[in-house]
Amino acid sequence: MGERTRCVHWRSIRLVIFDREEFPIVHAVTDSSALSSQGFLDRAYAIMKALGPRGALHLRSSRISGREFHELAVLLAARQKSTGCWLIVNDRVDVALAAGARGVQLASHSLRIAEALKAAPNLPVGASIHSVDEAIDAQKDGACWCVAGTVFETPSHEGRPPARVDFIAGVAKAVTIPVIAIGGVTPEDVPALLAAGAHGIATIRGCGWEHLPEASSEEDELLKTRLPVQADRGFVEPVTRYISAYDSVSGSGQDNHPGGERSTTGAGA
Repeated sequence: MGERTRCVHWRSIRLVIFDREEFPIVHAVTDSSALSSQGFLDRAYAIMKALGPRGALHLRSSRISGREFHELAVLLAARQKSTGCWLIVNDRVDVALAAGARGVQLASHSLRIAEALKAAPNLPVGASIHSVDEAIDAQKDGACWCVAGTVFETPSHEGRPPARVDFIAGVAKAVTIPVIAIGGVTPEDVPALLAAGAHGIATIRGCGWEHLPEASSEEDELLKTRLPVQADRGFVEPVTRYISAYDSVSGSGQDNHPGGERSTTGAGA
Protein backbone atom coordinates (compact mmCIF):
# COMPACT_ATOMS: atom_id res chain seq x y z
CA MET A 1 0.00 0.00 0.00
CA GLY A 2 1.21 3.49 -0.75
CA GLU A 3 1.23 6.39 1.61
CA ARG A 4 -2.34 7.28 2.49
CA THR A 5 -3.65 10.83 2.70
CA ARG A 6 -6.56 11.22 5.10
CA CYS A 7 -8.96 14.06 4.33
CA VAL A 8 -10.87 14.95 7.48
CA HIS A 9 -14.12 16.69 6.67
CA TRP A 10 -15.17 19.70 8.70
CA ARG A 11 -17.58 18.73 11.53
CA SER A 12 -17.98 15.25 10.11
CA ILE A 13 -17.10 11.78 11.35
CA ARG A 14 -16.85 10.55 7.77
CA LEU A 15 -13.49 10.43 6.07
CA VAL A 16 -12.39 10.24 2.48
CA ILE A 17 -9.23 8.15 2.32
CA PHE A 18 -7.20 7.54 -0.82
CA ASP A 19 -3.70 6.42 -1.61
CA ARG A 20 -1.51 9.41 -2.34
CA GLU A 21 0.53 7.31 -4.76
CA GLU A 22 -2.63 6.56 -6.75
CA PHE A 23 -3.63 10.20 -7.09
CA PRO A 24 -3.09 11.35 -10.71
CA ILE A 25 0.20 13.04 -11.53
CA VAL A 26 -0.80 14.73 -14.81
CA HIS A 27 -3.94 16.88 -14.80
CA ALA A 28 -5.29 17.94 -18.19
CA VAL A 29 -7.40 21.07 -17.72
CA THR A 30 -9.98 22.31 -20.23
CA ASP A 31 -10.79 25.91 -20.97
CA SER A 32 -14.03 27.49 -22.17
CA SER A 33 -12.97 27.73 -25.81
CA ALA A 34 -12.05 24.05 -25.91
CA LEU A 35 -15.53 23.00 -24.83
CA SER A 36 -17.12 24.98 -27.66
CA SER A 37 -14.92 23.35 -30.32
CA GLN A 38 -16.44 20.64 -32.46
CA GLY A 39 -13.66 18.13 -31.80
CA PHE A 40 -13.62 18.53 -28.02
CA LEU A 41 -15.07 15.18 -26.98
CA ASP A 42 -12.86 13.21 -29.34
CA ARG A 43 -9.74 14.93 -28.00
CA ALA A 44 -10.90 14.60 -24.39
CA TYR A 45 -11.54 10.87 -24.84
CA ALA A 46 -8.11 10.46 -26.46
CA ILE A 47 -6.43 12.31 -23.58
CA MET A 48 -8.17 10.16 -20.97
CA LYS A 49 -7.10 7.00 -22.81
CA ALA A 50 -3.52 8.24 -23.21
CA LEU A 51 -3.12 9.26 -19.56
CA GLY A 52 -4.92 6.30 -18.04
CA PRO A 53 -4.88 5.98 -14.22
CA ARG A 54 -1.89 8.35 -13.99
CA GLY A 55 -3.99 11.24 -15.26
CA ALA A 56 -7.06 13.34 -14.57
CA LEU A 57 -9.19 15.43 -16.88
CA HIS A 58 -10.46 18.65 -15.27
CA LEU A 59 -13.73 19.81 -16.85
CA ARG A 60 -13.91 23.58 -16.56
CA SER A 61 -15.99 26.24 -18.33
CA SER A 62 -17.85 29.45 -17.58
CA ARG A 63 -19.48 29.89 -20.99
CA ILE A 64 -21.92 27.01 -21.40
CA SER A 65 -25.18 26.27 -19.62
CA GLY A 66 -25.40 24.08 -16.57
CA ARG A 67 -27.30 21.46 -18.57
CA GLU A 68 -24.65 21.31 -21.31
CA PHE A 69 -21.91 21.20 -18.69
CA HIS A 70 -23.64 18.29 -16.96
CA GLU A 71 -24.14 16.41 -20.24
CA LEU A 72 -20.46 16.69 -21.05
CA ALA A 73 -19.54 15.56 -17.53
CA VAL A 74 -21.77 12.48 -17.83
CA LEU A 75 -20.14 11.46 -21.13
CA LEU A 76 -16.64 11.94 -19.75
CA ALA A 77 -17.42 10.21 -16.45
CA ALA A 78 -18.47 7.13 -18.41
CA ARG A 79 -14.87 6.83 -19.67
CA GLN A 80 -13.35 6.70 -16.19
CA LYS A 81 -13.82 2.96 -15.78
CA SER A 82 -12.46 1.97 -19.20
CA THR A 83 -9.46 4.32 -19.09
CA GLY A 84 -8.69 4.60 -15.39
CA CYS A 85 -8.37 8.36 -15.88
CA TRP A 86 -10.13 10.53 -13.32
CA LEU A 87 -12.76 13.10 -14.20
CA ILE A 88 -12.53 16.11 -11.88
CA VAL A 89 -15.25 18.73 -12.26
CA ASN A 90 -14.26 22.30 -11.52
CA ASP A 91 -16.46 24.54 -9.37
CA ARG A 92 -19.76 22.65 -9.72
CA VAL A 93 -20.18 20.27 -6.79
CA ASP A 94 -23.69 19.37 -7.94
CA VAL A 95 -22.52 18.40 -11.43
CA ALA A 96 -19.62 16.37 -10.02
CA LEU A 97 -22.03 14.40 -7.84
CA ALA A 98 -24.71 13.94 -10.48
CA ALA A 99 -22.27 12.84 -13.18
CA GLY A 100 -20.23 10.49 -10.99
CA ALA A 101 -16.91 12.36 -11.22
CA ARG A 102 -14.01 11.21 -9.06
CA GLY A 103 -13.61 14.65 -7.50
CA VAL A 104 -14.32 18.36 -7.59
CA GLN A 105 -11.87 21.26 -7.84
CA LEU A 106 -12.79 24.46 -6.00
CA ALA A 107 -11.51 27.93 -6.89
CA SER A 108 -11.67 31.17 -4.93
CA HIS A 109 -15.11 31.95 -6.42
CA SER A 110 -16.50 28.47 -5.65
CA LEU A 111 -18.23 27.15 -2.57
CA ARG A 112 -15.94 27.08 0.44
CA ILE A 113 -14.49 23.65 1.20
CA ALA A 114 -16.62 23.25 4.33
CA GLU A 115 -19.78 24.06 2.36
CA ALA A 116 -18.85 21.63 -0.42
CA LEU A 117 -18.27 18.87 2.11
CA LYS A 118 -21.67 19.46 3.68
CA ALA A 119 -23.24 18.93 0.28
CA ALA A 120 -20.97 16.06 -0.75
CA PRO A 121 -19.28 14.50 2.31
CA ASN A 122 -17.87 11.55 0.38
CA LEU A 123 -16.55 13.43 -2.65
CA PRO A 124 -12.81 14.18 -2.71
CA VAL A 125 -12.28 17.94 -2.92
CA GLY A 126 -9.29 19.85 -4.25
CA ALA A 127 -8.57 23.53 -3.74
CA SER A 128 -6.86 26.05 -6.00
CA ILE A 129 -4.36 28.06 -3.94
CA HIS A 130 -1.96 30.92 -4.55
CA SER A 131 -0.08 31.12 -1.24
CA VAL A 132 1.34 28.86 1.45
CA ASP A 133 -1.24 30.12 3.94
CA GLU A 134 -4.08 29.24 1.56
CA ALA A 135 -2.65 25.74 1.18
CA ILE A 136 -2.48 25.28 4.97
CA ASP A 137 -6.07 26.50 5.37
CA ALA A 138 -7.26 24.23 2.55
CA GLN A 139 -5.75 21.19 4.23
CA LYS A 140 -7.28 22.14 7.58
CA ASP A 141 -10.69 22.53 5.97
CA GLY A 142 -10.57 19.05 4.42
CA ALA A 143 -9.11 19.42 0.94
CA CYS A 144 -7.56 16.22 -0.38
CA TRP A 145 -5.14 18.03 -2.69
CA CYS A 146 -4.26 21.54 -3.80
CA VAL A 147 -3.53 22.97 -7.23
CA ALA A 148 -0.85 25.63 -6.70
CA GLY A 149 0.00 28.42 -9.10
CA THR A 150 0.62 30.35 -11.12
CA VAL A 151 4.14 28.85 -11.23
CA PHE A 152 5.24 30.50 -14.48
CA GLU A 153 3.62 33.37 -16.37
CA THR A 154 0.94 32.33 -18.88
CA PRO A 155 -1.24 34.16 -21.44
CA SER A 156 -4.31 33.53 -19.29
CA HIS A 157 -2.64 35.27 -16.32
CA GLU A 158 -0.62 37.98 -18.05
CA GLY A 159 0.94 40.44 -15.66
CA ARG A 160 0.66 38.19 -12.61
CA PRO A 161 4.15 37.77 -11.10
CA PRO A 162 5.11 34.10 -11.45
CA ALA A 163 5.59 32.24 -8.16
CA ARG A 164 8.24 29.89 -9.63
CA VAL A 165 9.59 26.66 -8.23
CA ASP A 166 10.45 27.95 -4.74
CA PHE A 167 6.74 28.64 -4.19
CA ILE A 168 5.95 24.98 -4.87
CA ALA A 169 8.73 23.96 -2.48
CA GLY A 170 7.22 26.14 0.25
CA VAL A 171 3.74 24.72 -0.24
CA ALA A 172 5.00 21.13 -0.31
CA LYS A 173 6.83 21.64 2.98
CA ALA A 174 3.80 23.20 4.64
CA VAL A 175 1.18 20.55 3.82
CA THR A 176 0.96 16.78 3.55
CA ILE A 177 -1.72 16.63 0.83
CA PRO A 178 -0.58 16.27 -2.80
CA VAL A 179 0.51 19.51 -4.45
CA ILE A 180 -0.24 19.94 -8.17
CA ALA A 181 1.74 22.70 -9.89
CA ILE A 182 -0.01 24.76 -12.58
CA GLY A 183 0.89 27.73 -14.74
CA GLY A 184 3.17 27.62 -17.76
CA VAL A 185 4.54 24.19 -16.85
CA THR A 186 6.32 22.36 -19.67
CA PRO A 187 7.55 18.75 -19.64
CA GLU A 188 11.07 20.15 -19.25
CA ASP A 189 10.02 21.69 -15.92
CA VAL A 190 8.89 18.40 -14.38
CA PRO A 191 12.24 17.38 -12.81
CA ALA A 192 12.58 20.70 -10.97
CA LEU A 193 8.99 20.59 -9.73
CA LEU A 194 9.35 17.00 -8.51
CA ALA A 195 12.55 17.95 -6.71
CA ALA A 196 10.65 20.80 -5.06
CA GLY A 197 8.08 18.36 -3.68
CA ALA A 198 5.26 18.58 -6.21
CA HIS A 199 3.15 15.45 -6.56
CA GLY A 200 2.14 16.33 -10.10
CA ILE A 201 1.42 19.03 -12.64
CA ALA A 202 -1.61 20.52 -14.37
CA THR A 203 -1.66 21.96 -17.87
CA ILE A 204 -4.08 23.67 -20.25
CA ARG A 205 -1.98 24.58 -23.28
CA GLY A 206 -0.01 21.34 -22.95
CA CYS A 207 -3.19 19.47 -23.92
CA GLY A 208 -3.33 21.02 -27.40
CA TRP A 209 -6.87 22.35 -27.06
CA GLU A 210 -5.97 25.38 -29.17
CA HIS A 211 -5.61 23.15 -32.25
CA LEU A 212 -9.22 21.96 -32.14
CA PRO A 213 -11.46 23.08 -35.04
CA GLU A 214 -14.04 25.72 -34.18
CA ALA A 215 -17.70 24.72 -34.28
CA SER A 216 -19.59 26.09 -37.29
CA SER A 217 -22.89 27.93 -37.05
CA GLU A 218 -24.60 24.85 -38.49
CA GLU A 219 -22.97 22.56 -35.97
CA ASP A 220 -22.86 24.40 -32.69
CA GLU A 221 -24.47 21.75 -30.49
CA LEU A 222 -21.74 20.38 -28.27
CA LEU A 223 -23.11 16.86 -28.16
CA LYS A 224 -24.13 16.45 -31.81
CA THR A 225 -23.18 13.10 -33.35
CA ARG A 226 -20.27 13.42 -35.75
CA LEU A 227 -17.45 11.44 -37.31
CA PRO A 228 -14.44 11.15 -35.00
CA VAL A 229 -11.51 13.42 -35.68
CA GLN A 230 -8.75 11.49 -37.44
CA ALA A 231 -5.31 12.19 -36.02
CA ASP A 232 -2.29 12.41 -38.29
CA ARG A 233 -0.24 9.23 -38.56
CA GLY A 234 2.30 9.15 -35.79
CA PHE A 235 0.40 11.75 -33.73
CA VAL A 236 0.96 11.46 -29.98
CA GLU A 237 -1.25 13.28 -27.48
CA PRO A 238 0.82 16.22 -26.17
CA VAL A 239 0.07 15.47 -22.52
CA THR A 240 1.90 12.15 -22.74
CA ARG A 241 5.13 14.15 -22.87
CA TYR A 242 4.54 14.97 -19.20
CA ILE A 243 4.23 11.26 -18.38
CA SER A 244 7.48 10.63 -20.25
CA ALA A 245 9.15 13.40 -18.24
CA TYR A 246 8.09 11.71 -15.00
CA ASP A 247 9.41 8.36 -16.18
CA SER A 248 12.72 9.89 -17.22
CA VAL A 249 13.29 11.18 -13.71
CA SER A 250 12.70 7.65 -12.36
CA GLY A 251 12.39 8.84 -8.79
CA SER A 252 15.90 10.27 -8.74
CA GLY A 253 14.75 13.71 -7.61
CA GLN A 254 17.22 15.23 -10.08
CA ASP A 255 16.80 18.95 -10.62
CA ASN A 256 17.64 19.90 -14.20
CA HIS A 257 16.86 23.57 -13.65
CA PRO A 258 19.49 25.12 -11.35
CA GLY A 259 18.17 27.91 -9.21
CA GLY A 260 14.58 27.07 -10.07
CA GLU A 261 14.80 28.78 -13.47
CA ARG A 262 12.30 27.81 -16.11
CA SER A 263 13.20 26.01 -19.30
CA THR A 264 12.46 28.14 -22.35
CA THR A 265 11.42 25.26 -24.59
CA GLY A 266 8.01 23.70 -25.03
CA ALA A 267 4.51 24.96 -24.34
CA GLY A 268 2.80 24.87 -21.01
CA ALA A 269 -0.08 26.37 -19.08
